[in-house]
Amino acid sequence: MTPERKLFGTDGVRGQAGTFLTAELATALGRAAVQSLDVERPQVLIVRDTRESGPMLESALAAGIAAAGGDALLGGVLPTPAAAILVRRLGLDLAAVVSASHNPYGDNGIKFFSREGTKLDDATEARMESLLGSDSTPESIPASGSPGHVRELNGGLEDYLRALESAFDLDLSGTTIALDCANGATYRAAPAIFERLGATVEPIAVEPDGRNINDGCGSTHLDCLTEHLASSEATIGFAFDGDGDRVLAVDGSGRAFDGDELIALIAVGRKARGELDGGGVAVTVMSNYGFHRAMEDAGIDVAVADVGDRYVLEELRRRGWALGGEQSGHIIDMGFAATGDGIAAALMTMRELDGRDLAKAEPMEKLPQTLVNVEVADRNAIAGAKAVWEAVEGEGAQLEGRGRVLLRPSGTEPLVRVMVEAPSVGEADEICGRLATLVKRELG
Repeated sequence: MTPERKLFGTDGVRGQAGTFLTAELATALGRAAVQSLDVERPQVLIVRDTRESGPMLESALAAGIAAAGGDALLGGVLPTPAAAILVRRLGLDLAAVVSASHNPYGDNGIKFFSREGTKLDDATEARMESLLGSDSTPESIPASGSPGHVRELNGGLEDYLRALESAFDLDLSGTTIALDCANGATYRAAPAIFERLGATVEPIAVEPDGRNINDGCGSTHLDCLTEHLASSEATIGFAFDGDGDRVLAVDGSGRAFDGDELIALIAVGRKARGELDGGGVAVTVMSNYGFHRAMEDAGIDVAVADVGDRYVLEELRRRGWALGGEQSGHIIDMGFAATGDGIAAALMTMRELDGRDLAKAEPMEKLPQTLVNVEVADRNAIAGAKAVWEAVEGEGAQLEGRGRVLLRPSGTEPLVRVMVEAPSVGEADEICGRLATLVKRELG
């Protein structure tokens, strides 16, 4: 049985910088990371996004790595997937990313990638956490008698761009593309690769100041990109999140395309060309019911995983498939990297469009979806809420073949998420409202 993790969530250790995620905790995590490796003098890459707390946490993490006898290689500001690429290309033992992804600038986080370029599994994170001790301070782990070095890694951005250019042999000449880089980690890499492939790029949110990451821009705030496209020559735009591991698209008319739709577009195209490895895709329980119908119509198998791209990856590896992802825009192509990569996903989308307008692609028909987050006293108590599950079963039976009901606790907050998909917005709202009221009454 896997030990319980208290610090690590679905995407590393994340929280408010300076209060929860302190320099002391970052140092302790650096030491624990090295001591969890059965390697003499391990080589550990560190990259970060553009948050003002990034350099402080980067330095503290590097200090912990060196104190435990490892060498810390500072890659600077790079997208999260660049860490997954570089750790393999350079033959390193571990990579760490200092980022809180789509969160506001005041938060930050630390997540780790193995030498294979995959996020660490739950058991490995639990083992690392156990090395911290009960107080999660640097003193919990003795320093090495032979400390390592901390040095800058030059050329990381260029190595990542070369990997993208090699994997996606596209000619985007004559195409104008808007890129919303969220004032985050993609602000240099995304415009650079699209320009190398011949596109005319209209960059948005590429002036990070430490505090404007994800601030009214990026994949969680599509209005910025939509408003730009309304008065632009571009017929398509892509919006990345702060660390660059997810992407959403917007067509020239302002319609947004989420991860489900982009995965559907890519999967159907690959299936038609006989390039869909294993004949299937892996998604999460949050994927729209319309996605499943579209895949059934295309003769494509679908595997469903828990929320989190690490669990999608587990399904892909178990089945020998290559393509999967999340509605939020994490899209994994195992042929390129074993993690979500927003820039790569945008290039995959352009490959499938092959000059077509995204507005005419119609990869799937989405069902109306209503999601309500219900605050509860104890999110884990939902497991024993008999009345709630009886109601979920009853509502689900009424929607069978037309939609679905999903109820799950948040992985990080005292919330229960109630989601309903139905043929009409009104029906979805009505069912979701009934269930949310019941959850609040039973668990609030």
